[in-house]
Amino acid sequence: MATQSPFSMLESFFQDFKLPFTPPDWAVEETQRRVILLLNHVLMQEPQATDRLKRQQGRSMLVQWQTLSFKVVFTPAGLLDLAGSSATPDLVLTLTETSPLALVQGWVAGDKPAVRIEGDVQLAADVNWLSDHVRWNLEADLARILGDVPAHLMVDGARKLAAALSQFVTRGRSTASATPPTEGAA
Repeated sequence: MATQSPFSMLESFFQDFKLPFTPPDWAVEETQRRVILLLNHVLMQEPQATDRLKRQQGRSMLVQWQTLSFKVVFTPAGLLDLAGSSATPDLVLTLTETSPLALVQGWVAGDKPAVRIEGDVQLAADVNWLSDHVRWNLEADLARILGDVPAHLMVDGARKLAAALSQFVTRGRSTASATPPTEGAA
C-alpha cells in the first residue's frame, strides 16, 4: 500500500506561493542591511575568509530567487556592503528551485540549493569556498550574552531539533519518491 508524503499538501501550497503584497523599498533595504551585518559578523570570525575577499574588493555579486534579489559589493576590508542599484554585477547567482518548501527541506537536510552561475569564475570559486568553510559559531555568540552553560544547552537543543527535523524530512522524501508496488506482485 502506497502512502502519500506528508509534504505533498504543503508542496502544492508553496509551489505557487507569492507574497500578498510588495514590501516597501525601505523595508527591503533595511532587511538587507541587517543581513549584511550578520554576514560581516560571521566573516570577521574567520580571517582566511576576509583575506580571500580582500582580493575581490570593488567587485559585486547579485543573488536572486524568483522576485527577490540581493546585490553586494566586496570592500577593501574583505567584508560586504550593499551595492548600488546601478552597479553591474561581476557574478550572478540564481537559485533555480522555485518552491520555498523544497529550499527549506534541502537546507535542513544539509544540501546546497541548485544555483545557476553566471560571471567571474574566480569570484564564484571564492564564494563557493566561503559556503563550504565559513560557519557561524552561534554558541560562542550566545555565551557572550547568556553564559557558557545556557548557550550550550540552547544550541544542543537546537541541534537535536534540527536532527529530528532532518530525519523527518529525509523520511518524507524517501516516502514520496518510493514507487507504489504493482498489482499482482508477490
